[in-house]
Amino acid sequence: MEYKIINLDTWERGKLFRFFIDNLRNVMSMTVDIDVTPLKEFIKAQGLKFYPTMMWVISKIINSHNEFKYGWDNDGNLIRWENVSPYYADFHKEDESCVKLVTEFSDDLEEFHSHYLADKERYQNLRAFDLKDIPKNTFDVSCLPWVKYKCFDIHVFDSGTYLAPVVTWGKYEMENNRLIMPLSMNIHHAVADGFHLCRFFNEVQALINTIFT
Repeated sequence: MEYKIINLDTWERGKLFRFFIDNLRNVMSMTVDIDVTPLKEFIKAQGLKFYPTMMWVISKIINSHNEFKYGWDNDGNLIRWENVSPYYADFHKEDESCVKLVTEFSDDLEEFHSHYLADKERYQNLRAFDLKDIPKNTFDVSCLPWVKYKCFDIHVFDSGTYLAPVVTWGKYEMENNRLIMPLSMNIHHAVADGFHLCRFFNEVQALINTIFT
């Protein structure tokens, strides 16, 4: 888990970061409809699963931008991780409960998908937060495939210093012959602005359109 300690005095965002951490701690949340038609067609042709494939898309965009990779070290220093992996909810229909798992991000979709399946099998009897030794270089992912929502917001009630993205998506449904799915992100304003939030959604759609068509 490689990272770089950030010097707030020389970091170009240092003044903004200090303002939002010291004076106005807040989290931005946005939900955008994403066209997942190409992605759905691709995974059907390749015999893949939607959840890990979409998780890979999200992880790839998140790892492409510094604003989504900030955190804290054990001494309380602001750091930027070299890379981050999804810390995701795995739902068990048989008892209507979930477990939080981590699959290390790989830039290779097939490798990540394979590791996801192996982790899901390995930890099939775990529930809730039973998994130990969670790496710190993670961001949060969950899925609500039972409803196509208009907006979704989740708050982390810590001291207001949780910097990692929180990403959620809902059910995709057919609209005008396209499969449309709501995608949400929460991110601390100390590390990102509306511009960065909007770029995330635009690049997720662009990646789906480029890779899976």
